[in-house]
Amino acid sequence: MGLDDKIKNTAEDLAGKAKEGFGKATGNERLEAEGQADQSKADLKQAGENVKDAFK
Repeated sequence: MGLDDKIKNTAEDLAGKAKEGFGKATGNERLEAEGQADQSKADLKQAGENVKDAFK
């Protein structure tokens, strides 16, 4: 996995956490759910990259 992929996945995860936190703080359930979805997406991408690395 390239360093740029790791950075992108980490950035997406952090953005999701921020979005979730802002949604919780404002009582916006939709925004909170979007943040959780962004985090899940970043986790899946990271897992896929780890699988690719394992087969190199």
